[in-house]
Amino acid sequence: MDEGASTITVSDVGEFGLIARVTQGLAPSPGTLLGPGDDAAVVAAPDGRVVVSTDTLLENRHFRRDWSSAEDVGHKAAARAFSDIAAMGARPTALVVALAAPGDLELTWIDGLMSGLRAECAQAEGAIVGGDVTAADTVMIGLTALGDLEGREPVTQAGARVGDLVAVCGRTGWAAAGFAVLSRGFRSPVQVVAAHRRPEPPYAQGPVAAQLGATSMTDLSDGLVGDLGHVAAASGVRIDLRAELLDVPAKLREVGAALNTDPLVWVLTGGDDYALAATFPRTIAVPAEWRVIGAVTEGEGVRVDGRRWSVGGHEHYR
Repeated sequence: MDEGASTITVSDVGEFGLIARVTQGLAPSPGTLLGPGDDAAVVAAPDGRVVVSTDTLLENRHFRRDWSSAEDVGHKAAARAFSDIAAMGARPTALVVALAAPGDLELTWIDGLMSGLRAECAQAEGAIVGGDVTAADTVMIGLTALGDLEGREPVTQAGARVGDLVAVCGRTGWAAAGFAVLSRGFRSPVQVVAAHRRPEPPYAQGPVAAQLGATSMTDLSDGLVGDLGHVAAASGVRIDLRAELLDVPAKLREVGAALNTDPLVWVLTGGDDYALAATFPRTIAVPAEWRVIGAVTEGEGVRVDGRRWSVGGHEHYR
């Protein structure tokens, strides 16, 4: 980072200076045939198919700069994009990033954002291969993630079958608890606040589940009940969850008691953890990293202990 860079803004360096800044130090992945610097990138597609997902983060809608550092925002942005790839049973390979920012934004914030993006790409074993920058009144980050199925069939939301087990991999409810804490003006406990700022999707477990024969899969961006509701609708089945099988850690119980909130609400409806949920045939040994939380039955929708859960997950425009 340049000495005194905290006083330098995006306007000071201009469009091409900003492009040079954000592309500096980008490391290619083995699948990057041509990286940033030309009109377009070239990425290998050994499978012959490419899994593609897009995501958008808008300041004060998906992140707040007074709640999260620029590096936090970079981690979260890449995690949101790559978790969709993992949920298809694919391996993340590449990320294209479009950045809109006001001219008075300090370059140190851009440096932090790129540091977080690069670090999360390393976690997912993908690489930033290109993007775009433009001026705007607020910060907006658009991402397109690519993935490789490596010869497997994609795992969709539409394959769940009656009799399958329902399992999750990764944290649930932690980011929602962190959001609740921050919304009350607190900055601790640090564990839940960190979970909101930097989700930890289990990228590698998407391909693992696909290879083992998962019949359906989704990432939990909008909450366990909400996202499993999409699986139930797409598959034409009902998903029955058992509260006793859900993981409600002691830390969430402590925060719930302090905020007078049932932590089960966070576990069932809280988004932004980007865990994976999948259905597996009973003939398959569910991996140890996954937690069985219910089963697929005949009917429609999602039930918790036989009853509809009254609080839904996140939905834009609602």
